[in-house]
Amino acid sequence: MTEALEHSVVPPVSDVDPFADDVLLDPEPLHQALREAGPVVYLSRHDAYALARYEQVHAALVDWQHFESGSGVGLANFRHEEPWRPPSLLLEADPPRHDAPRRVLREILAPPALRRLRENWHAIAEEVVEQVLARGPEFDGFTALAEAFPLRAFPDAVGLGPDGRENLLPYGNMVFNAFGPRNDLVKADAPRLAELSAWVNAQCRREALSGDSFGAAIWAAVDRGDLTDEQAPLMVRSLLSAGVDTTVHGLAACLYAFATHPEEWQRLRQRPELARAAFDEAVRWQSPVQTFFRTATSDVAIAGTVIPADTKILMFLGAANRDPARWSDPDRFDPTRDPSGHVGFGMGIHQCIGQHVARLEAEALLTALARRVERFQLAGTPRRHPNNTLRSWASLPLRVQPV
Repeated sequence: MTEALEHSVVPPVSDVDPFADDVLLDPEPLHQALREAGPVVYLSRHDAYALARYEQVHAALVDWQHFESGSGVGLANFRHEEPWRPPSLLLEADPPRHDAPRRVLREILAPPALRRLRENWHAIAEEVVEQVLARGPEFDGFTALAEAFPLRAFPDAVGLGPDGRENLLPYGNMVFNAFGPRNDLVKADAPRLAELSAWVNAQCRREALSGDSFGAAIWAAVDRGDLTDEQAPLMVRSLLSAGVDTTVHGLAACLYAFATHPEEWQRLRQRPELARAAFDEAVRWQSPVQTFFRTATSDVAIAGTVIPADTKILMFLGAANRDPARWSDPDRFDPTRDPSGHVGFGMGIHQCIGQHVARLEAEALLTALARRVERFQLAGTPRRHPNNTLRSWASLPLRVQPV
């Protein structure tokens, strides 16, 4: 490896802060600059190596042996820093610690369980859409649809009671902010950290979850000996922290896409079976999860640059999803393209295990809208919400013409 280090390609250096508010609100210019700079760019502000091209991001995502998640998928290195909460058994763990929890959850979220949910979720979506349209032709699509529908459907499936669901999005916002540096966004979350963490932890207890639910099924795995008492609440917590915000902002991306591409909305209305593919294309196009970190387990070469062991690697998922070397006309929202291979849900053994749940939610909401809305358009300027990891929305003003 000494010889490899001597012949290592020196990467370009950038002092840009990818977690500055202006970058978080409009990341595409930085993504383009990083892709053009080279396959690896050293970020001097954070002592991390950036990957923004699809080829290198994909390679790092699938190579968990050299790019581990167990040291944290944020800037903090768990080898040297105490995590602010017990690490996720799915997102922040590698084999063998990762194996049993993922196996159990994969069985719980298998197609038979989703088929049982499908009819109920479609009915909930119809009800939500009907209530929104009854209030008039203009509304905030983010709060009235993208946020309201998942907050009704998904917590029910996890087994939560009706009280306190308004805590889920602020908690998720806090979790995804914590993957970045300790900047003003993290400081703004600090006053509610203890309160929100305590509420979420209380929802993860066996007695807090309804009998026929994902959460109850996790605890049933403890009774079978497939999980421990310590693992179960952490797995329920993963559902609540990773299963809400990402879907909410993915659905908002869908609504934004169709409001700005009316011809594609007409295509979906004619063929509503394309809803899931359209959702995946919106996830590729907007990438609700913009970045994740990995940590080099040893000195490892990427495109000729040797990344030193114990160094953080920042993968720009959003940049990879618009890499022209991988996608034709990547900045265009095109529901007719094959979006498979996008890294909006990750890739490899850490790929989002709940992605089919999110697709089912998108199918239910878009199908309900396709039946009732002739067209919709922006009724004002959408507002983004800065988050260290998520491409978040604050407001999405829409005007609709009902069928």
